[in-house]
Amino acid sequence: MAERILVVDDEQIIRESLGFVLKKEGYQVEEAANGKEALAKQEARPFDVVISDIEMPEMRGMELLEHITKRTPQTFVIMITAFASIETAVASLRKGAYDYVLKPIDFDDILHRLRKLLDHRGLSLENSLLRQEINRTFDFDQIIGQSQSMKNVFQIIKTVAESDGTVLITGKSGTGKELVARALHYNSKRKLKRFVAINCGAIVETLFESELFGHKKGSFTGATTDKEGLFKVADGGSVFLDEVSEIPLHLQVKLLRAIEQKEVIPVGYTDPVTIDVRIIAATNRDLRLEVENGKFREDLFYRLNVVEIDLPSLAGRKEDIPLLCQHFLDAFRKDMGRPIQGFSNEAMSAMMQYQWKGEVRELENVIERAVIFCDKEFIGLEHLPDYFRQMTSQHSSLLAGGHQMLRDAVKAFERTYIEQVLAQHERNKEATAQALGVSLSSLYRKMEELEIPTR
Repeated sequence: MAERILVVDDEQIIRESLGFVLKKEGYQVEEAANGKEALAKQEARPFDVVISDIEMPEMRGMELLEHITKRTPQTFVIMITAFASIETAVASLRKGAYDYVLKPIDFDDILHRLRKLLDHRGLSLENSLLRQEINRTFDFDQIIGQSQSMKNVFQIIKTVAESDGTVLITGKSGTGKELVARALHYNSKRKLKRFVAINCGAIVETLFESELFGHKKGSFTGATTDKEGLFKVADGGSVFLDEVSEIPLHLQVKLLRAIEQKEVIPVGYTDPVTIDVRIIAATNRDLRLEVENGKFREDLFYRLNVVEIDLPSLAGRKEDIPLLCQHFLDAFRKDMGRPIQGFSNEAMSAMMQYQWKGEVRELENVIERAVIFCDKEFIGLEHLPDYFRQMTSQHSSLLAGGHQMLRDAVKAFERTYIEQVLAQHERNKEATAQALGVSLSSLYRKMEELEIPTR
């Protein structure tokens, strides 16, 4: 989208001529005859750049500048001044203006300054977004789990994050492979550089090489400009190759060269381009089997599989389900402004019994749906999809079949309920024991009996 620019000047000829030049360059331009009019437009919808005269009636340019820098600091301001007011122009720089230009306006000069400003703005925004991304801390806030299998994953991430070793993340779709990749990047020395995620299964085969390595203008039909490949875009950072098994076999050798030689050859070029990236790959397939079937290069497999992180399915870490449910509930109720406190025992029991074929991604979707439909303090079975109620009905009929099954059901219920209360109290044992109406020692005995992790 074209940048929005506001031209502010009480001289109509200057406003219109400057506006005409800027529009020819492709910018979205609006005009204002004085500072008050400009401020009203700016507050209604902030502009990317404001180009303002200093000397104007009703509200001088310096006052307008002060309002903009205070209320919308993301807007850049260029001041226009006569030579006689150059001291005032310099003062405007101290008050936050990006630059100033002298009258009569040299349009080529102001266009040059504007391009320079917007390049700077783009870099500033990118750095700002990067800082926000880092501040989100992909530490382990987004990766939820207290099970032993997840603790093992956390330990591996901590161990290998600081290295530049290639990592292969395996696991079913929906287990959170990209979250692990981001945790590796944002806990490494490369965290101030780009993290570029590439879905290898979503790239058209004919464009694969161009997307990853770049191309030269005119090297093929449609190549109207030079293009930097994603590997070069990520220079100094990390490249995440999701669904790496989908890379065409004849292009795998080029990926292998990129990893081993730390260089790529863009399409249409003969000379290699040096790259400095860390490769993190992920797959939901058995690459060893793919190698045996001739669908994946053996040498590339071993190059990618320096460190393997295998993410467990939910079936293998049932004890994490209450934690995940509470995590997603906290996120969605905040976004939607819902005063939901937790889950009914019936709803949590159903989610513990359910076979999550879509893994964590499916669980997240179910919780989001439940928050949308829930108009009560607690999410109940009625707020879950119909198949949960059908499953519960079938389970209830099975329970009637014998006392042994009933005892197992009671045990499962106790475990689920305690896990839920623990999650609600951020696993604080004293608070949990108080909420349950039992002593702390009784809680620990019950947790050991039910094989609930005490840490």
